[in-house]
Amino acid sequence: MIVSALAAGACLAAAVAPALAAKGRAQAQNRFDGTWSVEVITESGSCDRAYRYGVIIQNGQARYAGGGDFTITGRVQPSGGVRATISRGDAAAQVVGRLGDGTGNGTWTTSGSTVCKGRWNAERRG
Repeated sequence: MIVSALAAGACLAAAVAPALAAKGRAQAQNRFDGTWSVEVITESGSCDRAYRYGVIIQNGQARYAGGGDFTITGRVQPSGGVRATISRGDAAAQVVGRLGDGTGNGTWTTSGSTVCKGRWNAERRG
């Protein structure tokens, strides 16, 4: 299901959303850089019950470890706070939460034709 995949991808990618920088300016390494495993759990709505995905953070920017066709906009604050939007077509998910030294967690909500919400948990893998 496209909305289910969006919700999962959104949560996962958003867990470690991109740090934005001015074009042409070098970005400093982010303390959250690395590989993360993110578990996404649906608590309400018709999205699939649970997912686990890999996310790679490099220079504060996140990308789905498996490639993908999601648009990710957001940021991990220096304190670890996460705010992001993940979208695909007319569906989108808003993600909020916090990353720490090796783990993180938060919540997500989709919008569009199917509305779901849930929580996510992240664990650093490398």
